[in-house]
Amino acid sequence: MGKKEKKLESFLGKRKIFLILAVLCSCSKTEPRIPYGFIQLVYSQGQTGPEERFSFFVIAEDDDGIENLNELYLYHDWEGLRWKLSAEDWVTVPEEGKTWIGSRSIAMPGGAPLPRGQYRAVLVNKGGDQTERTFSFDIPEEPRYPFPVFSVREGRYTIESQYPKHSLLGYDESGNYLQTIPVEVPQGEVAGLGLPAQVRSLALWAEDPEYQTSALTTISPIR
Repeated sequence: MGKKEKKLESFLGKRKIFLILAVLCSCSKTEPRIPYGFIQLVYSQGQTGPEERFSFFVIAEDDDGIENLNELYLYHDWEGLRWKLSAEDWVTVPEEGKTWIGSRSIAMPGGAPLPRGQYRAVLVNKGGDQTERTFSFDIPEEPRYPFPVFSVREGRYTIESQYPKHSLLGYDESGNYLQTIPVEVPQGEVAGLGLPAQVRSLALWAEDPEYQTSALTTISPIR
């Protein structure tokens, strides 16, 4: 083999290695991210009284887009507890250029109180890459306010609540969440809320931002 052939073979060999490295770099995995998140205690209406649930949301980010995210887990390692949310299960809330994903109805079996302490969120994308973030949950075990009352009669809604902040949650005929409507007054006309035609029922979401607690009433039909 002549010098020219050897040089050409050496060049092609180096080029082949370079192309392999370039392909490997282009296929490198990127973990999803959780820049921020929170766990909020939610009291919901049970058969014998208020029951504790979680409102659990994280800001979710992935270089390939939110649609590349696959699963979200919440762990309480000390108690050996785990909750799993898939992309089909979680609620998606766009807000100020960020996308929140999570659930308003994570609960203990039988409506038992939720354990306090450290919780861990794990976000997994479709490629299997994951990231995690730890949350502290040390809310007082006794409610600060009585459970609110919400009703809809003859086209008017009525709120009886001591909570400082209120919103109405709109649902379609199948019970799927559609919209959140902030309200400033304890009663008014349903027609004045500007609801889309798909909204068939409402529930009250009452918040205490200082103590990170909320209360969610049962759904009341409006049509």
